[in-house]
Amino acid sequence: MNLDDFSDLIERPDGGVRRDAEERRERLAVPVGALGRLDELGEWLSAAQQSVPVKPVGQPRVVLFAGDHGVAELEVSGRAAGTAYDLVRAVLDGASPVAVLARCFSVPVRIVDAGLDCDPELLPEAVVRHRVRRGSGRIDVEDALTAEEAEQAVRLGMRIADEEADSGTDLVVLGDLSVGGTTAASTLIAALCGTDASVVTGRGGAGIDDLAWMRKCAAIRDALRRARPVLGDQLELLAAVGGADLAAMTGFLLQSAVRRMPVVLDGVVSAACALVAQRAAFRAPDWWLAGQLSGEPAQLKALDRMALTPLLDHGVTVGEGSGALLALPLVQAAAALAAELPERAPEPSAEPAESPESPESSAAASEPASLEKEAAAEEPSKAADTTA
Repeated sequence: MNLDDFSDLIERPDGGVRRDAEERRERLAVPVGALGRLDELGEWLSAAQQSVPVKPVGQPRVVLFAGDHGVAELEVSGRAAGTAYDLVRAVLDGASPVAVLARCFSVPVRIVDAGLDCDPELLPEAVVRHRVRRGSGRIDVEDALTAEEAEQAVRLGMRIADEEADSGTDLVVLGDLSVGGTTAASTLIAALCGTDASVVTGRGGAGIDDLAWMRKCAAIRDALRRARPVLGDQLELLAAVGGADLAAMTGFLLQSAVRRMPVVLDGVVSAACALVAQRAAFRAPDWWLAGQLSGEPAQLKALDRMALTPLLDHGVTVGEGSGALLALPLVQAAAALAAELPERAPEPSAEPAESPESPESSAAASEPASLEKEAAAEEPSKAADTTA
């Protein structure tokens, strides 16, 4: 499998449709620029949907990829290693932030177990049936996945994207449920951006103290040594320092772009997968929105590299797709405004139309001219009388 093949499969959103959307926006009653970035969002959606006016976002879905990362054994996370199951259980029980927001916005949530470190019997079959492996390797000293597992995970993500597109999903909010995932994600971003570990190391979703931050920075430094030799092959990179959930998210993003299905990215984990996908297919980021700024330095660096500007900056660090889901109403509002605002009434003509002249006015206008002709005819006769 070669991820570079996606470069030939992915096209940009329709530029001609976007120009038509821009022209329609100029005709709306609300002045251009008065809606700020909502104008840009509406035009982007039009191009993605190939529709003017834009259609409403009627079937969004939250898709969360779950996995445990062996590097969490180094106590680099605010959560204990192997406890991503608890995050999944909280979502299923409706007790997590993303579950509450999803209920509030009436958006269904789908969880995909790509690499949880728990007994499959603890979770519903619909969640665990896609699992690639139980947990991922400790990336500071070993590969996260074998080459076969990395390909299997990418194909899993592609399959999930196809299922969502075939079911009518018109926009995906993408997130992760992981422990140790920000360490793997920061390693990917540092490797692809050519930066040092200290530049990308953040505090994670659960927050860590200074000692844990130093352990995390050291783990990323060691993982970077293993990542740099395989930078030329995205699949090998995901196998070396990624994880089953990150590889699956990368495949999901690439296939979503192939299927012309827009995706809203959440935090640093989805940003890292997007950066890997961009390396494989440079047009792919045109199908993504950055939902929010999480405060992780690695996320900011990845978004800058992809030229994606976050829609929100509310300091949401909880992960799980929560910050990106908060941006969904903004996207839906942009679609509604672009589709439903009325166009301006045609401006009246600058010169009033001439009314046809009545016979009386024509006759009145001709009288002075007749009198002038008669007066001119009398002048020679008066001059002759004077001479005589």
